Amino acid sequence: MKRFKNSIFYLFITGGFSVLIYWILIQGKLLEMGRKIVVISSKNTQWSEFLLSIEHNLKHPLAILLAQIITIIVVARFFGWMFRKIGQPTVIGEIIAGIVLGPSLVGLYFPDFSTALFPADSLGNLQFLSQIGLILFMFVIGMELDLKVLKNKANDAVVISHASIVIPFALGVGLAYYIYYRFAPVGIEFLSFSLFMGIAMSITAFPVLARIVQERGIHKTRLGTIVITCAAADDITAWCLLAAVIAIVKAGTFVSSLYVIGMAAAYVLVMLLVVKPFLKRIGDLYGSKSKLNKPVVAIFFLTLILSAYTTEIIGIHALFGAFMTGAIMPDIAKFRAIFIDKVEDVAVILLLPLFFVFTGLRTQIGLINDPFLWKVTGCIIGVAVLGKFIGSALAAKFVGQNWRDSLTIGALMNTRGLMELVVLNIGYDLGVLTSEVFTMMVIMALVTTFMTGPALDIINFIFKTKDVSPAEEKSSSSKYKILVSFGNSQKAKGLLRIASSLVSKQKGEASITAMHLSLSDELHSFNMEEYEKMRFAPVLEEASVLKQEINTFFKATVDIETDITEIAEEGDYDLLLVGLGKSIFDGTLLGKVLGFTTRIINPDRLIDKFTGKEGLFENSPFDERTRQIIARTKMPLGIYIDKNLQKVDRVLVPIFSSEDTFLVDFCQKLIYNNESKIAVLASNDIVKNNFLLESALSTLEQEHPAHMTLLHERIMDKEFLTKQDLLVISLDSWKKLVASQSTWLSNIPSVLIIKP
Repeated sequence: MKRFKNSIFYLFITGGFSVLIYWILIQGKLLEMGRKIVVISSKNTQWSEFLLSIEHNLKHPLAILLAQIITIIVVARFFGWMFRKIGQPTVIGEIIAGIVLGPSLVGLYFPDFSTALFPADSLGNLQFLSQIGLILFMFVIGMELDLKVLKNKANDAVVISHASIVIPFALGVGLAYYIYYRFAPVGIEFLSFSLFMGIAMSITAFPVLARIVQERGIHKTRLGTIVITCAAADDITAWCLLAAVIAIVKAGTFVSSLYVIGMAAAYVLVMLLVVKPFLKRIGDLYGSKSKLNKPVVAIFFLTLILSAYTTEIIGIHALFGAFMTGAIMPDIAKFRAIFIDKVEDVAVILLLPLFFVFTGLRTQIGLINDPFLWKVTGCIIGVAVLGKFIGSALAAKFVGQNWRDSLTIGALMNTRGLMELVVLNIGYDLGVLTSEVFTMMVIMALVTTFMTGPALDIINFIFKTKDVSPAEEKSSSSKYKILVSFGNSQKAKGLLRIASSLVSKQKGEASITAMHLSLSDELHSFNMEEYEKMRFAPVLEEASVLKQEINTFFKATVDIETDITEIAEEGDYDLLLVGLGKSIFDGTLLGKVLGFTTRIINPDRLIDKFTGKEGLFENSPFDERTRQIIARTKMPLGIYIDKNLQKVDRVLVPIFSSEDTFLVDFCQKLIYNNESKIAVLASNDIVKNNFLLESALSTLEQEHPAHMTLLHERIMDKEFLTKQDLLVISLDSWKKLVASQSTWLSNIPSVLIIKP
């Protein structure tokens, strides 16, 4: 009745007032008499008028900017994904995406499209947005720096770091001497040109370097610590030098620049002595809270903007102010992590690609159009590698590192990445670099960053050594070794319960290693240890409850699937246990059973379709990651489907074919180590036609009559299924079970799918 009354009221209100509005409009039309209203007539049809309005809307500055952002994000993410798949930093792909969208490719072959998408009068908006993205990004970079590392390990690292700056800086100034007359802009003094060439040669990309160190799994080694410390010292020194160089260029002479440098020094003192203690006080008050309220966040962002504004006014660029604000943020890992989460996604995903494309629009590969210019480009690359790579390596060798570690340090310090582009764009905006030199230097930045990974591989090959992780160490004993790879810490508990139930009584004859791999772009070097502790805390707590000793292994990576399989193979493990992620296609019975409704088409699936490896719309019982692990793994693999497993007391093991005989070994382990009660489902025909299966089951029944039950009926009672803790099934049988749309799927407990 209430709903009926509401409907009548709704119709009365909307209908009645609509009639009133119409009546007022009609009466208002009468007021036009005598006011000489001009009616604009058009020869165009209504459809033509509509198309003209659409065309006008498309040319509106906001519409153009939004179209640019959409295009840039899509292309940047695609190229970033492609380069990540070949083992290169994502930033390389995003830089390439910028060049592709610029005049070097799209502008060359599709000039009309390029002009429509990037009209000259729209580039100002793109530049300002990209600068906001850079300010936020430099704020994050400053927060990622762990200044405690510099205090504790500054001796050798600072020597190597400063050598890796002064040597390439000197070589850059020397190179400027030879190319100044031909390539320097008219009206630019040699001092300004040479200083920018020097700073461009001596920069190191701290974020890219830190992630490569994480991905290589050497962040906890002595070498990793030295490299991270060197990069941090290099970053701070290089940005201070850049601020001084900008001051000199803007002032015109070194003497007049001293005023700017003096003001910059005063600014730094204020930030360290006044602002930093103030922010620390706020951090102490609010650092323990899981969420920061808006006034606190506003204080920090206001500090960031004021700092960037101050350095821009002084004349040392807003980016230095953003970097400085990040560096003096309260030294509380949780506090910094909250701010990075707030800032990084917007900066890195939305705004930073705009900077790459803006750089790409300035990069005109077509300007390097004769052999002489390519020779100059090659010379620039050679000087950059000689100064940074060789200079850092020699300094490392001088302070006592062996040749392998010295060359590794050199290869890593030679990484330039995004930081180089920042310096080059500043030089271009100041008019110090011409389009030709700018393009040559962008190519140098790409080459030196791209070569880092291959250079490290070559160094390891030459010295025939590899940084072996605990998870990859081979054991000379005949231990039964299980590797538990988890992403979700809560699901890891179920994986650990299963692993423990297989080996719990074999203390000296078995081992379990819990491994967590994380995508490198999800991590920050400053809070890596805290992140690792957080991930492993539930697992270690569960191991304590189970009284099970475990080893732990953590690594950042760009390719989780490949690393899982490689570590398992190289560590000579007897069983790899992984959790099942979300299904790729919804609508299947399995998807409903597991509660997954996401519809995702992964780029890997598309590639497999094109190469004929898989039908694109074939329903897969596994998520993308699990599917790839299954395809790549050559060792026994267990895939765990979690349905809140608490214990492994009652286990159902269906044997649907003679190929499932290997499951008897798991039955034996569960009975011996965990005293589980096993119900084996196998038809008489399968048992009688397989002597090994019949013999193994008979032996288990005789030796463990209280723990072993043999069932022959395929139709399972719902009540019986719900009483089971775990279903252990072979991979082939699971696929058949899913394909047959079996009613089992609605009632099954947690599942362990075994690939032999």
